[in-house]
Amino acid sequence: MSRDFQPLQGMSDLSGTEVLRWQRLEDFAHRHFARFGFGELRTPLLEKSEVFLRSLGDTTDVVQKEMYAFEDRGGRAVALRPEGTAGVVRHVAGLGEEGLASKFYYVGPMYRCERPQAGRKREFHQIGVEAFGAPNPLADAEVIALQVQLLEGWGLANSVIKINTRGAQEEHQAVREGLRSALLPFRDELCEDCQRRVDEQVLRVLDCKVPGCMEVVSRIPSMLSFMSAESKQYLDEVLAALEALGVRAEYDASLVRGLDYYEHTVWEITHEALGAQNALAGGGRYRVRMGKKGIPGVGFGIGVERVLSALEASGSWLFDAPQAEGFWLVSLGEKALRANIELAMLLRKKGFRCGMELQVKSMKAQLRKADRFGANVALIRGDDELQARRILVKDLIESNQEECDLASWLGSLEGE
Repeated sequence: MSRDFQPLQGMSDLSGTEVLRWQRLEDFAHRHFARFGFGELRTPLLEKSEVFLRSLGDTTDVVQKEMYAFEDRGGRAVALRPEGTAGVVRHVAGLGEEGLASKFYYVGPMYRCERPQAGRKREFHQIGVEAFGAPNPLADAEVIALQVQLLEGWGLANSVIKINTRGAQEEHQAVREGLRSALLPFRDELCEDCQRRVDEQVLRVLDCKVPGCMEVVSRIPSMLSFMSAESKQYLDEVLAALEALGVRAEYDASLVRGLDYYEHTVWEITHEALGAQNALAGGGRYRVRMGKKGIPGVGFGIGVERVLSALEASGSWLFDAPQAEGFWLVSLGEKALRANIELAMLLRKKGFRCGMELQVKSMKAQLRKADRFGANVALIRGDDELQARRILVKDLIESNQEECDLASWLGSLEGE
């Protein structure tokens, strides 16, 4: 494709069989969420910047480095959504008390201005759910089980679920101070980024993958050590509920998730099909401040592009070749062309997939087009067939054909 007609860097067009895979994935998700009582919510791509500043926290990398934020022509600070939760929470806050028991899911594009690389684009797509209500270990476990079943339904078995707790939000300051005090004696052993994080974002030290930092983290107390007995019990109850639901989860003391709004349960799902960068999806319980009070909920987001990469490597049914289906009308002359246009419209009204050339070409050329269309039956008419009110029905899979009375053949479709 010419450079003049390519999408912006980090963004892509989708067409053909690639779109079919996305449709299959999304259709399955719609049905799956409905079984759990979640309704779809569609929020704007563009929001007031404060929606994300309030929910994500103004010190996060997403807000500071990655968000597409700008002033519109009216001088309003706006941003393209970098994630799905904030817009859903904004909607729920507007519903008042009735919104605090709602369950929504969303499907759509998100935007982050980061360096494009494998598995990371500036426009990417997420599928996620948000279940609102006061902290409840059973609700957290149900959402995790829903996510695991969704991945399995797509064809991703054997995912690894890692789980941790951030504790209640009221404990976060004490946890940060406890970790900072524990890390200070080892500061010189940390990488340059983590030496800075000790003062600014101490939780990020815990999930650093530099070997020296991981070794230091293994020698200090976990976050759980600085939390209340109630927070520890909450985690135990989530793990027990998951076990009862048949979901295996591993406790991981270094798992923190990057956003400030999380409290209590956080989790991450990985899969070997993605190789070294194996993070597939994640989620957690949160309390997001909108207006005068916090909105409590639990949810997750799944990156569609990353899931499709894993599904392709795993041989998922989503990548099965599409089955040939539908009719392709072949016109042998101008009169047949006009008659076939009417027949095509009739077949479509009956619910059949149907295509045709809108100009007369050779039969060979028209049948080649039928193959690209994905039809399994060609309907052929010329002057002789029109005069006799008959039609030649050619099975493109079995390569056989028969001539039929047109009215009788149409009648035979009524039961299909």
